[in-house]
Amino acid sequence: MARNTFSNIKTAMVTGATSGIGRATALMLARLGYNVIITGRRLPLLQDLSKEIEKTSGVESYILCFDIRDKHDVFDSYDIIHESWKKHLCILVNNAGLALGADSFEKCDDADWDTMIDTNIKGLLYVSQLVANTMKENGGGHIINVSSVAGKHVYYGGNVYCATKHAVDALTQGMRIDLLEYGIKVSSVAPGMVNTDFSLVRYKGDKEKANKVYEGVRPLSAEDVASAIEFIVTRPAHVCINDMLIMPTQQALPYYVNRDK
Repeated sequence: MARNTFSNIKTAMVTGATSGIGRATALMLARLGYNVIITGRRLPLLQDLSKEIEKTSGVESYILCFDIRDKHDVFDSYDIIHESWKKHLCILVNNAGLALGADSFEKCDDADWDTMIDTNIKGLLYVSQLVANTMKENGGGHIINVSSVAGKHVYYGGNVYCATKHAVDALTQGMRIDLLEYGIKVSSVAPGMVNTDFSLVRYKGDKEKANKVYEGVRPLSAEDVASAIEFIVTRPAHVCINDMLIMPTQQALPYYVNRDK
């Protein structure tokens, strides 16, 4: 079980840690020796991850179960973190995010727009501002935003999802500038095709559509992206990787994919 005990070990926080990139990143940071604050909406998955972290890495984990779209839920949850953890908080990985639907713009469901905007942009803003103020008090830190190739290149059916990830790209640049004087690094990692439950969520549980995305391609794994984040956070103090675009070998851009015949 997650513990709330005092520790002098440096602390990292990962949003959207219940599966995929977030889960792999939390395990990676634990292996590096960080106590890890793990967040998400699915408590049983957070509890499973907490047990694995503490069993395999010998560090502590701290569960925060909340909906990142709900500002009050985010702020109330952050408030309950013990000060002994906050004063050692030096890494935030903003991983929580999703795509919903892949229809042409005029056919989209505006409820999907709200969910993507509230999760991918507003949720990131809520958590980042809270943690940035903590890092400011601590004298520095590192914020890593998990963006997407969709934040660099727009594609058919991507419309609002691409817009949210372009916003993450712009926010990363703005945060980097604004937080520079406080010794807070801000980085972005933008993956291409990754084999997680991303497409299953996008297509609302339609496994056939989700599997077709990866047909004839060896996509990135969640661990591949976690390794990229590991590179970013393990650079010397005087080095900041502002932006990293990571793609499968068979994918150049969203719609330039060399699929096996």
